Amino acid sequence: MRKAILFTNIIILIVAIIVCTAIWPIYGFSILGLAVFGLGIYDITQTKHAITRNFPVIGHMRYLLEMIGPEIHQYFIEDDTDGKPIDRNRRTYVYQRAKLERSTHPFGTELNVEADNYKWMKHSIYPSKLQHEQPRVLVGGPECSQPYSSSIFNISAMSYGSLSKNAIMALNLGAKAGDFSHNTGEGAISDYHKHGGDLVWEIGTGYFGCRTEEGEFSPENFKKNAVLPEVKMIEIKISQGAKPGHGGVLPASKNTEEIAKIRGVKPHTEVLSPPGHSAFKDAEGLLKFVKQLRELSGGKPVGFKLCVGRKEEFRDICEQMLITGIQPDFITVDGAEGGTGAAPIDFSNYVGMPWEEALIFVVDTLNGYRLKDHITIITATKIFTAFDIFKALCIGADVCNSARGMMLALGCIQALKCDTNKCPTGVASNDPAFMRGLVVAEKWERVKNYQAETLKEFAELFAAAGCVSLRELDRNLINKRIIDDVKTYEEWYPTIDSGVYFKEKMPA
Repeated sequence: MRKAILFTNIIILIVAIIVCTAIWPIYGFSILGLAVFGLGIYDITQTKHAITRNFPVIGHMRYLLEMIGPEIHQYFIEDDTDGKPIDRNRRTYVYQRAKLERSTHPFGTELNVEADNYKWMKHSIYPSKLQHEQPRVLVGGPECSQPYSSSIFNISAMSYGSLSKNAIMALNLGAKAGDFSHNTGEGAISDYHKHGGDLVWEIGTGYFGCRTEEGEFSPENFKKNAVLPEVKMIEIKISQGAKPGHGGVLPASKNTEEIAKIRGVKPHTEVLSPPGHSAFKDAEGLLKFVKQLRELSGGKPVGFKLCVGRKEEFRDICEQMLITGIQPDFITVDGAEGGTGAAPIDFSNYVGMPWEEALIFVVDTLNGYRLKDHITIITATKIFTAFDIFKALCIGADVCNSARGMMLALGCIQALKCDTNKCPTGVASNDPAFMRGLVVAEKWERVKNYQAETLKEFAELFAAAGCVSLRELDRNLINKRIIDDVKTYEEWYPTIDSGVYFKEKMPA
């Protein structure tokens, strides 16, 4: 911040000098000389910055270039297929569909089809009839009295506070218009979520919207929100891929009076969610909590979201399902590549199981314990394109969510300023100066368009594969190259037969 202020002052000074030089050349050059001399004296005598102390005046160019380095890289250096965390081709994919622009691509693929980890689907020379109606999945097990008919492509968890109120309103209006669901994130339900879109209420470790003054879970406060007609499902967030085992972070700059009231916390302070839940401490406690929330909500679908860490802990949950007879209605699988507004870099880079391995493990483990039939698998990591959805469903997911894809549809440019409250497009900023750029009446339609156009392309892929039912999607339909060896996902990751863990020792 101090660097930015310094550079702003320097730019203002330079502009003033140029104007003075144009009007009064002699005085202008004199002022310029004095300014440069003064800056040089300051640089030589200051002790904080080695570069400007050793290279007065010109050393400031290093900080200026560093400040605009990400923009230079994104707009002038970055390759269409290599950008991180989301490459330019995928960003363009979202923008084109959100704006209903031309979505064709000329001259062939830009991907290296000989590269390690390249994936492709099998098509059929006998394609099926194109289905124009969006497929739906019924979420809710035997103990659920209010099952929910879900789209296979929805808005993933993003809280109000992390996102602006304009962004939340646009997302919810888009979900309403497109008949898909909007996950609230762990930041509680705000008035901006209540524009007619179906809600999945996420309950995190901070219990925002259902907490006591001490931060513990409050059944009474939970029930007030859970019975709202727009709340269709409840998701217990155990962990998320971007920062598993860490808990959420809301910077003080984003914690306004309004947001603090919604969450039940002190305003203008950094809000740190605990790493773990206080309402339960083990697998049995988790399942009893699922049952409690289902009863308090009047029988709505209740599930949990996690990034897989220790495999034995998930197996323990499955075993407890058999022992207690309590099953969640759904499980959301997040991968270590998941996104967030703010997280410690080591957690983002090195903690948690990557998405593909995690999804395969969860699906196979549930199958092995004969539990998959009544549990819907939702997945939510780097889902942007129709092929992403097709691949996830072939691996074993039932429903896909997207967070960053929906942010791009809102106008996000991947400025990587989510944690600063200075998002230039107003998607992830509560500063009115930035938020005004996100016009709700314009952006909600883009959210609806992106979801609908992506599912249209999914339908085309589905027909190209010769499928007529979602149940036909399996691991045999996707090929994967590892080094020089090409196999189907079924060959790389053989499907675990239902109930096999009752008959033989579990694999390591």
